[in-house]
Parts: sequence; C-alpha cells; structure tokens
Amino acid sequence: MSTLPNFPRPSLISVNGVTLEVFEAGQENAGNPIVLCHGWPEHAFSWRHQIPALAAAGYHVIAPNQRGYGNSSRPGEVTDYDIKHLTEDLTALLNHYGYQDATFVGHDWGAMVVWGLTLLHPERVKRVINLALPYQARTEKPWIEFMEEFLGSDHYFVHFNRQPGVADAVLNENTSQFLRNMFRKNVPAAQPEPGMMMINLARAKVPLGEPLMSDNELAVFVSAFEETGFTASINWYRNLDRNWHILADADPIIRQPALMIYGDHDLIPKSENLTEFVPNVDVVSLDCGHWVQQEMPEETTAVFLNWLESPDAG
Repeated sequence: MSTLPNFPRPSLISVNGVTLEVFEAGQENAGNPIVLCHGWPEHAFSWRHQIPALAAAGYHVIAPNQRGYGNSSRPGEVTDYDIKHLTEDLTALLNHYGYQDATFVGHDWGAMVVWGLTLLHPERVKRVINLALPYQARTEKPWIEFMEEFLGSDHYFVHFNRQPGVADAVLNENTSQFLRNMFRKNVPAAQPEPGMMMINLARAKVPLGEPLMSDNELAVFVSAFEETGFTASINWYRNLDRNWHILADADPIIRQPALMIYGDHDLIPKSENLTEFVPNVDVVSLDCGHWVQQEMPEETTAVFLNWLESPDAG
C-alpha cells in the first residue's frame, strides 16, 4: 500500500488499549490537525485524494484505520465497538499527538463516530465536516428496534443485529466480488430486491453502474478485508442500540461549526431537521452517490478547503 502514489506509510500507534494503523501527512504543520474518519466497508485509503491537498493547505492530516479495520486491532467482544470505545480511540489519538482539539471529518460510519464524538467529547472537536450521513437524532425507542419496525427484518442494519454471523460469512466468502459490486458509481435507480441488500451484493455476478476506482485501488480494500474478515467492522452496527443508551444523557445539540456534504444520488436520505440539532451547519450537495470523496475527489477537496477558509468555519 505504501508504494501507491500520494499515500503515506502507516505508523502503528497504541492508544486506549488498542493499536491503530495511522496514515499521516503534513507533520510539518503540527498544531493544525485534521482527523479523517472512514466509513464501512472502507479503509483510511478512501481519503487518498484529500490527504495531499489538505497537507499542502497547511493541515497536519491524521487518517486512522479505526478499530476493526486494516492493521488496527480487532478486539473480540462485540461491545468493544460501541460509540464510547470508538470515540475514546480518537480522543486518545489527540492525546498521543498533544492536541486539545482538532477538525474531524467523517464519511458514512465515520460520520456517525464524529457526530458521537462531538456529543460525548465536545471540548475535543473544533469543527465538524461530515459526508453522506447526517446527524441522527435519538429515536423514541432504540435504533434497531425502531428500524425493524419501519424497515423490516431484511434491512441490513437489522439483519446484522438479529442474525449475527450470517452476513459476515457470506461477505467473507465473496470479499472481492462484494467490494467490486459495492464500490460503484452512476448506479441506475432500481426497485429494491427481496432479501438482504449486502448479501445480495456479495452474491451478484454482474455489478451495476461503473467502477468507482481502478483495479489497483480496489485491491487495497480487497486485500485488507481478506486479511481481517468483516465481523469486526460489522460489530460497529451491532452496537447501535447500546450507543442509543450511551448517548441518552448527552446534550443532543452540536454547537461547533459544521459542514454537511451530501451526494444527491445517495440512498441515505438528507436530514429534514439538521439545523435543529446542528445550528451552525453549512450544507453542500454534490452530483454523486454515496462514495462522495472518491466519486468527486477534486470537488470534495475544494468544498473542504473553501469552507475551512471561510468565516463560517470559525
């Protein structure tokens, strides 16, 4: 991986009882940290287009493979992947570098962690940039119970929780095919198929749309998941109800300057009440699907830099 252009060599850093594989750039910009948090089923490599530009703009860029991913630790208990552990990994990473706070950027599940970090440790977050996943307000009942009621037992969030190990095994058996089918762009709109979406994707012989990345780039993700399997990363989903309880006492309002970037063709719906919970938010929509920073890398990077330099970003 380190031989790929513009991608830094990793360091293994021990924090919070685990070891994180961390990719850094712009160490000469110490004092101006920006932490990039990947989603599922991803890897810090998903930020490959943004890292050099952010370093050139004067940021100390820190892109960890979060617990369960890449060469970072994969603890054995499901509860090792709750929002408390995931956010404390990030605060411990700040402590390692001697930073009080940082700008945090999250995509997909990484955005969920960054929203949670800002609720649980607001003093450690200077600014928020999140992609694809808007702030999720606490529902009246725990999230999986709520989703099961509204979306059914085949919804992958619900399935991951109610049928532990079933999807993991299918994804592990079809790692290369699953990731090839998952990382697509310009996918035509279609009615959802019966069954569980991720299992269907893993078994589909023909991918839809166009490839998101080159074969060499895809190989980085494939080799990482062939090494780790999918269970540790899916365990993040298996803590959603636990997270619902952990966040019960947190002030639900995000007061930091925030930027929310949507892909107009993403299946994740845009928030209808974002400003109720994130009053200091700017919203940008790009003409892409879910994999925002990889589908439209130059545009995403420009949005980051324009916002970070604006008075709104504080």
